[in-house]
Amino acid sequence: MSDQQWNAFEVSISDFVAEVTLTGPGKGNAMGPDFWRELPEICAQLDRDDDVRAIVLTGSGSHFSYGLDLPAMAGDLGTVLAEGAKARPRTEFHDMVRRMQGAISAVADCRKPVVAAVSGWCIGGGVDLISAADIRFAAADAKFSVREVKVAMVADVGSFARLPQIIGDGHLRELALTGKDIDADHALRIGLVNDVLPDRDGVLAAARATAAEIAANPPLVVQGVKSVLDHSRRAAVDDSLRYVAAWNSAFLPSDDLTEAISAVFEKRAPEFRGA
Repeated sequence: MSDQQWNAFEVSISDFVAEVTLTGPGKGNAMGPDFWRELPEICAQLDRDDDVRAIVLTGSGSHFSYGLDLPAMAGDLGTVLAEGAKARPRTEFHDMVRRMQGAISAVADCRKPVVAAVSGWCIGGGVDLISAADIRFAAADAKFSVREVKVAMVADVGSFARLPQIIGDGHLRELALTGKDIDADHALRIGLVNDVLPDRDGVLAAARATAAEIAANPPLVVQGVKSVLDHSRRAAVDDSLRYVAAWNSAFLPSDDLTEAISAVFEKRAPEFRGA
């Protein structure tokens, strides 16, 4: 599998540990169509591979991920935002959201534990992604943001489903309702990450060492531990994902979202009117 070519990822396997690196092609490893298509396939292959017992998930370059590649995905949003969009475009949008949710859930559902190593920015979809990991480490320069509210969206691919059991409801509400940025020390205080390391090399070393520790344990027992830990929350996660997909299919189209997208392309601050 490590010889297979991917557009949005690089994958390598050594000593029972797979390393999956986000590579874009969007700026800051932004999540475009290739990301959403390839991630479930990668997770499925790693899940079946007996030479993989743990996974390290990281980003290439200076940042983990800027989140959704809005310019690359604008075409997928266009039909549901069109004047008079009714049942068909909303149904197609709902199906797209469910596929994107499935891509993130593929990380959580993989039987092999996933250790995320975050440096630089981890925004929006990046937070969705690390919330699906089992263990998270951050470099001192890491910054996190559940920023969808600032672009007139309800986050819909995993953060709201998984973060309440990671950082608690109050901390999630603060991040989700303000769209504020937090640094690595703040992330450590609220339990979003397990530890903070000095730099990108340090956070990768910590993630690799932890993955190696996991890989040294009996693989079927490790998978059993993950399955048991996930069991009690799986139904709640699935219910939350289904609800937010239906919510956004009904309520996402708005003048504020159109304004947010225009502001991104025009590189200016948006002016929201609640319409």
